[in-house]
Amino acid sequence: MGTHLSITLDQAITLVPRRSSNWKPPQAAIIPNFHLPMRSFEVKNRASTEDIKCLRLITALKTPYLPDGRFDLEAYDDLVNKQIENGVEGIIIGGTTGEGQLMSWDEHIMLIGHTVNCFGSKIKVVGNTGSNSTREAIHASEQGFAVGMHAALHINPYYGKTSLDGMISHFESVLSMGPTIIYNVPSRTGQDIPPHVIQTLAQSASLAGVKECVGNDRIKQYTADGIVVWSGNDDQCHDARWGYGATGVISVTSNLVPGLMRDIMFAGKNPTLNSKLLPLIDWLFQEPNPIGLNTALAQLGVVRPVFRLPYVPLPVEKRIEFVNLVKQIGREHFVGDKDLKVLDDDDFILVSRY
Repeated sequence: MGTHLSITLDQAITLVPRRSSNWKPPQAAIIPNFHLPMRSFEVKNRASTEDIKCLRLITALKTPYLPDGRFDLEAYDDLVNKQIENGVEGIIIGGTTGEGQLMSWDEHIMLIGHTVNCFGSKIKVVGNTGSNSTREAIHASEQGFAVGMHAALHINPYYGKTSLDGMISHFESVLSMGPTIIYNVPSRTGQDIPPHVIQTLAQSASLAGVKECVGNDRIKQYTADGIVVWSGNDDQCHDARWGYGATGVISVTSNLVPGLMRDIMFAGKNPTLNSKLLPLIDWLFQEPNPIGLNTALAQLGVVRPVFRLPYVPLPVEKRIEFVNLVKQIGREHFVGDKDLKVLDDDDFILVSRY
């Protein structure tokens, strides 16, 4: 049987070790940030922020697919070459138009690296490495710059929206990595990037400018402050360029008619040409982008009629409308040299596992 030990409260207090006069309370460990950027100092086709700021025509490039849903790099290379031949200065890889939201990050970075490797000396490569996760945006941007992209495109966090202070912190986390274009498209993100956020971020030497979809009044506000802006709306880009001070456009329509879009951006005011293209632009955006573009390129024969779900082609009556629009504008202005045709429903392949 054990011995029962009984002590008084005063005795218990005397057993507690007394603190010396030098005692300090424990502190939470503060770990220094030892993260170093994954950079190379070898220079090959590297671009400065100033190089990006002067681009007038940037195409948000379509990503074509094989029947099993993998990238069709042969068709992709042909699309890039057509952009270069028609004087386009930059391309966005894996943006909304390029369906980056349907890519794995492995696919995404591979396509950026492939584009830089094959075309980086002829055209500026802007990788869409944005995300609503700051961690993902940092990681993807680090990899994108490591494989040679000239600039990054970043969107504000969507769906899981943050505060304006959080938005600034998100962008500041990626700006230090290299030349950056910030993309404001509230119709997709559900949250506007207000001017004071951009003005705060403009203090960074890495901010190349803003792709702005709110409208030309916002563009004028930025250009008055000396901030570079590209119109994100093809239907407004002519007036944005020649009436509101926009540097240029980041365009969807230039996938189809790159030469005419170059004329819009470089040849001075041309309301006649702009009016000629507006019906095509309206057709392209009657359903969420890139549905119209994917349908159009398939009917031009420059990509296979393969869609990664959830995108599906426009209905046949809209496909007929496109053929008529091409005839009105002139087939010679559109990419590709195959016969234009109206595809049947059965011609399209919809891929759900890719």
